Amino acid sequence: MRRAEPTVFERQAPPSRLVDAALRDARDACFWIDDVVPARHAPLVGDTRVDLCVVGGGYAGLWTAVRAKQRDPGRSVVLLESRRLGWAASGRNGGFCDASITHGEDNGRSRWESEYDDLERLGQENLDGIVKTVQEHGLAVDLEETGELEVAVEPHQVDWLREADGTFLDREAVQAEVASPTYLAGLWSRHTVMIHPAKMVQELARLALSLGVEIFEDSHVTGLSSGRSGPVTVRTGSGSVDAAQVALGTNVFPALVRRFRPFTVPVYDYAVVTERLSPSQRASLGWENRQGIADLANQFHYYRLTPDDRILFGGYDAVYAGRRVAADHEHRPETYRRLVSHLLTTFPQLEGIGISHRWAGAIDTSTRFSAFWGLAHGGRVAHTAGFTGLGVGATRFAADVVLDLLDGADTERTRLEMVRRKPLPFPPEPVASVGVALTKRSLDQADHRGGRRNLWLRALDRAGLGFDS
Repeated sequence: MRRAEPTVFERQAPPSRLVDAALRDARDACFWIDDVVPARHAPLVGDTRVDLCVVGGGYAGLWTAVRAKQRDPGRSVVLLESRRLGWAASGRNGGFCDASITHGEDNGRSRWESEYDDLERLGQENLDGIVKTVQEHGLAVDLEETGELEVAVEPHQVDWLREADGTFLDREAVQAEVASPTYLAGLWSRHTVMIHPAKMVQELARLALSLGVEIFEDSHVTGLSSGRSGPVTVRTGSGSVDAAQVALGTNVFPALVRRFRPFTVPVYDYAVVTERLSPSQRASLGWENRQGIADLANQFHYYRLTPDDRILFGGYDAVYAGRRVAADHEHRPETYRRLVSHLLTTFPQLEGIGISHRWAGAIDTSTRFSAFWGLAHGGRVAHTAGFTGLGVGATRFAADVVLDLLDGADTERTRLEMVRRKPLPFPPEPVASVGVALTKRSLDQADHRGGRRNLWLRALDRAGLGFDS
């Protein structure tokens, strides 16, 4: 076994006083959500009947509503949101809209080798469709077609980049792109665009309304019921919808169809955003091409410039606190301190910068790290969830699959093994918590041992299970 070595974030960690100073005035709030003034939508009151009822007002639900009307303008569509549109994962993510629908090439090839080339093509077509929708409909989502820069911050990661698809950058070239003493090499890929997450929610809702979708907020769905034929009744506290078809996009929250619940668990992701950079701070970084950036550790960071030149810095800790989704899991001071320490290690030239916002949110993780689908109520209800960390773009693809399945259509999408087969379910508690803890410890060990995966991780790889930050 290779001897454990400190990572760059331990070797070059800044003094604690700098971390404390940076967090002194931080607000416990999501920057993206603070940055918009959302339109409000009334709750559902009374009973109505429609062709399609969409449950969930995040990206999955909004894309399903939009695509349903684009595919069949005459279809009547209602969307129900339990609270406010995009208040959960869709409003809180990093804004990386990636072409991958398989959580990256390695994950996709390891699970669906025979169809991966098709999955890659379909993912790029999906991303192109998102960009086309934004441009044709004038969606004000701060779209930036920057691509993504993956960076090696440890010597063993350099070889990983040399073997990957994309434009390889040696140390001098990657430093010319973005100035960080931690960067040893980089790989640029064009297959990612950056968006403003909360604006994407609001603009998709605006598009849906313009297409004729009815949107209701503060309309928590309490249950579904149906007979052998006829409509499915979707019940809320103050009304109901009789729908010929129902699309469920509730993601991390307990599935309304109980048998789908074991396939996802909530994993909490954390992020900080700096105050706006001064001109001198901005110049010290380079970063003129404004790429999204991610490093290559098992416990990785993702970061980007916001439209007003702040830095969003997130990731690393991925916290599983059981299957209950609760706001108290979002308050984790040690994680925010760790993120700020790693931010200042990455960019020591920003010493003295303040953090304006810090927040967290739950990600719907599946054992294969990508979406899955299921049908219920005689094919009249379709469910999708499990997007893990790359759902910003993949939700649109998932919406098209949901609509194909509800219509009973034989399409290239519905013939995919990825669509036809579900992931392995998570084990019950306390087995799940023990397994996750062991996996996280093993991933941390791998990061401290040149990327070498121990027997536990190799066994999970063979079984098609795992845990990803």
